[in-house]
Amino acid sequence: MLRVKFEDMKTEFKRVLLKKGFSEEKAESASQLFTETSCDGVYSHGVNRFPRIFEYIEKGYIDPVAEPNVVANMGAFERWNGNLGLGNITAKKAMDRAIELAKQYGIGAVAIQNTNHWLRGGTYGWQAAEAGCIGICWTNTQPNMPAWGASERRIGNNPIIFSVPRKDGHIVADVAVAQFSYGQMEAAKLRGEKLPVPGGYDLAGNITNDPVEIEKTWRVLPIGFWKGSGLSILLDLIAAVLSGGNSCEEVGKLGGDEFALSQVLIAIDAERIAGTEAMENIVNSTIDYIKGSDPVEKDGTIFYPGELEKIKRNENLQLGIPVHEEVWNKIKSM
Repeated sequence: MLRVKFEDMKTEFKRVLLKKGFSEEKAESASQLFTETSCDGVYSHGVNRFPRIFEYIEKGYIDPVAEPNVVANMGAFERWNGNLGLGNITAKKAMDRAIELAKQYGIGAVAIQNTNHWLRGGTYGWQAAEAGCIGICWTNTQPNMPAWGASERRIGNNPIIFSVPRKDGHIVADVAVAQFSYGQMEAAKLRGEKLPVPGGYDLAGNITNDPVEIEKTWRVLPIGFWKGSGLSILLDLIAAVLSGGNSCEEVGKLGGDEFALSQVLIAIDAERIAGTEAMENIVNSTIDYIKGSDPVEKDGTIFYPGELEKIKRNENLQLGIPVHEEVWNKIKSM
């Protein structure tokens, strides 16, 4: 594994994006987001994912010059068309607008149709929290998971994010409704590691924690089994209805690649609604209570959602961001 400095990685991302026709402003914004994601240890949706972004630009799924536009609005709610722009830029702009609406109305929501993979969904939870807002956002995907009791892929692993602001470290949960996202499984495969718990089925129909075997079947496990399956279906339906965009079914009809997705980003002005001091007291008391639990393992640590990203960020800023040499060489050759 190589260690690459934050600014060096960002510079390389930006060079490629500029080469592919992005403006200076868009290349700067996107490269910052890609690098922050990698720095926080979410390599599956940062540096490891970047070559696929390059591929999607080449295929025409991502339009470097596209701008999202508002197609409908109703008070604190707006519906956007992403026009197949780069997903992380569009999602950031949408959360910026949701925050702006929340500061005006108390709550703000933007639903996007015809957009691309937003990379790390947690980015927009952190963004809301930085603005003193509770964040709730989710995306649908291509059909990449079987409904509970089925053998073929007809629902998505539709990631959902929740965040709560806190001065001493925001609380951010970023979860796919599959036990593991495909990006996480790809990262484990690159490291030559097994998943920590079973994540899907092998060709014989047995549950396994081997990402190589799961990749052969695409039969991933939903979180909570039937509960995750039901959650996936509802997240997909709500995103498609609110955005007027594609459901997982319609995304699947576009072919084997994942684009033209539907997303929802919501911000709630928690500081104004709850009061900053009252909110801090509630959150700090709860986190202290949880972290005071007796760990199962001797000298174990109980982490709150988002704490590991904070730790990894500080480590990678000091030591450099770890990258597989083959991935880095591929990016350098673009």
